[in-house]
Amino acid sequence: MVMGEFTQEADVLVIGAGPGGYAAAFRAADLGLDVTMVDTGDRPGGVCLFRGCIPSKTLLYVTELLYDVGRAADMGISLGEPKIDLPRLREWKKQVVDKLAGGLVELCRSRGVQFLRGRAVFESSSHARLLEAEISRIKFKHAVIATGSHTRSIAGAEFRDGGRIMDSTGALELTDIPKRLLVVGGGYVGVELGSVYASLGSRVTMVEAGGRLMAGADEDLTAFLIRRLSGLFEAVHVDTRIQSLREFDDRVEVELEGKVDQPAQSFDRVLIAVGREPNSGGIGLEKTGVEVNEHGFIVVDEQRRTTDGKIYAVGDVAGGVMLAHKAMHEGKVAAEAIAGQKSAFDYQAIPAVVYADPQLAWVGLTEEQARRENRPVKVSRFPWSASGRAATMGVPRGMTKVIVDPDTQRVLGVGIVGREAGEMIAEAVLALEMGAVAEDLALSMHPHPTLSESEEEAAEAFLGTSTHILPQRR
Repeated sequence: MVMGEFTQEADVLVIGAGPGGYAAAFRAADLGLDVTMVDTGDRPGGVCLFRGCIPSKTLLYVTELLYDVGRAADMGISLGEPKIDLPRLREWKKQVVDKLAGGLVELCRSRGVQFLRGRAVFESSSHARLLEAEISRIKFKHAVIATGSHTRSIAGAEFRDGGRIMDSTGALELTDIPKRLLVVGGGYVGVELGSVYASLGSRVTMVEAGGRLMAGADEDLTAFLIRRLSGLFEAVHVDTRIQSLREFDDRVEVELEGKVDQPAQSFDRVLIAVGREPNSGGIGLEKTGVEVNEHGFIVVDEQRRTTDGKIYAVGDVAGGVMLAHKAMHEGKVAAEAIAGQKSAFDYQAIPAVVYADPQLAWVGLTEEQARRENRPVKVSRFPWSASGRAATMGVPRGMTKVIVDPDTQRVLGVGIVGREAGEMIAEAVLALEMGAVAEDLALSMHPHPTLSESEEEAAEAFLGTSTHILPQRR
């Protein structure tokens, strides 16, 4: 400590202002605690708001619009060839982000949360040094680490401003629409951003080291998405790896290894989307009692408390599924635990959504997971080709499936692929959290015609009472 240095005090210091961080800060403030939140950005929101969830979904909605314009002629409406105004599109994305960021700034002010721009480094289990901030040092009673994660790279790939090898942040800048784009990784980010660029006019090639895209979801669901991507992308190569990357001023030379006819190829840009790693280094954890595991994730309990009793961790840096909505709920749990409430992160259902077109969403037990665990389940499916609402929208290629315990009839999992699947999955989350049985879904009257009706009919298919598909033979 520097002689004469002012040390500010706070009940709770939140390090990181992404969804987990600001959810923790806001909940703690609502519970009457004095909160200071520190982040390297100039406004709350984190990667999700500025370089992830929100800008990517803004652009993905544009891809849906482009797809709908392309098929409008089938419905008797001629709209002509879409013209892409890239500067205006970037401005639209910025307007969306700025509006939401402004809302978070106002919520900080209204709740009395002090927001500081800077980088926090622990000096002990009760003090943190703030670098490049208005205040140099904070003494806290409790801290919440919400520092998030960063893009994992591969050998030979260097992310730099103006470079042709991009991570998701660089891709979302929309510097240009490359003629040829290579996407490395067939998970959430690769599929979503690959779809954006392909819809805007890029010839997209995707390579995935595993045996198929979106390996976390059931294959019968991903089949609809893969069929669409196979038409949208120039090529999709699974069981394929990057052997080498060489970046030049005007291109990237790539050597592929695996199921590909032409190993040596040239691209205008390359997007690396092979996962993320926790931001647990460089924040002074060695000065505290906080432990990390072999992968760099901070070890936490059900209250999100670390091995240092005064310090909590939420979101990507604490491991588990790396999703913004999970981080938000963890942030609330940590704040409530700090305030002395009986709170724990014990959710039965964490939904996952891929915002491509068609959207892919699932929650709870998957059919493939049940197979791996030798767990007996009954699976019922409702094809959207039998959905009146899907027909009216011209999007009949989809499916809703329900995974049920054959003895208790309890709903164990739900998967949906099709337009608005991300909105529909919320009903399934509620069903799993409340321990619903198939009959609960089947006897809950859904409006007709709607896409959500398919959840009712999938449950009815299990019971043998579905109206719009033939009952399964028992």
